[in-house]
Amino acid sequence: MEGCTLCPRRCGVDRRLQAGYCGGGSLVKAARAAKHLWEEPCISGTNGSGTVFFSGCTLGCVFCQNREISRGGVGKEVTAEHLADIFRRLEAQGVHNLNLVTPTHFTPQILQALELAKPTVPVVMNTGGYERVETLRQWEGAVQIYLPDLKFFSPALSGKYAAAPDYFEVTSKAILEMHRQQPKLVWDGNMLKRGMIVRHLVLPGCVRDSLALLDFLDNNLPKDSFLLSLMSQYTPTAACAAYPEINRRVTTYEYRKAADRAAELGFSGFAQDRRSAREEYTPPFDLEGI
Repeated sequence: MEGCTLCPRRCGVDRRLQAGYCGGGSLVKAARAAKHLWEEPCISGTNGSGTVFFSGCTLGCVFCQNREISRGGVGKEVTAEHLADIFRRLEAQGVHNLNLVTPTHFTPQILQALELAKPTVPVVMNTGGYERVETLRQWEGAVQIYLPDLKFFSPALSGKYAAAPDYFEVTSKAILEMHRQQPKLVWDGNMLKRGMIVRHLVLPGCVRDSLALLDFLDNNLPKDSFLLSLMSQYTPTAACAAYPEINRRVTTYEYRKAADRAAELGFSGFAQDRRSAREEYTPPFDLEGI
């Protein structure tokens, strides 16, 4: 990966010699591969989602619940061949899909592993949304379900809380590309087999931003062609102490404002009970299954 340009940072690092902005080197690094039951119901189902948590991240969200792997370096390096074995083992456990969490900075290696493993269940790309269209096109045909976040509309907010003032400019184009690749929802009973679910986490004090993002989706995507997952689970981390305005939970009023707007616009999908804002839903990154 000489002169890496996989993500919007385009740091240009030769990752054979040093880590890129994302923290990734030349080998895939992962922290957990196991059944996961806390995704949307049409992803987790009854048997769970076969979820692989990759280490490193191209964003810098101060409220990241997975900080020990996104920035802390926790994880184990594996070859593409070993990763293919991980995929096979997960599928053998009867999972509904292979769920790749924050995979983009390891695109070449993961695509190689998928080609070796040849999974017969859907592949889910679970991402923060901050993706280059050019990189997403490399995934076309390998991903059946896109599961992006749509975190910020305001450049001021995304610059302050994720070190990415261009977040919406980049992510809006990425979501349109994901939708181009998977333009409709395909179901097998209650389980999603193809399509896109857009996640939005309501942040404290940022309801106007949430409403602007909902309007973007309303104006750019047919409502019956994707699902919206509106999340209330924001939980401040230790790093949020430096940002007192977001160092609290989301109020019922804030979440209801966003949920009411989503209902008014006619989106289909999922809304969370505010009691879901609990830290125990973050799995242990103990190298299980790696």
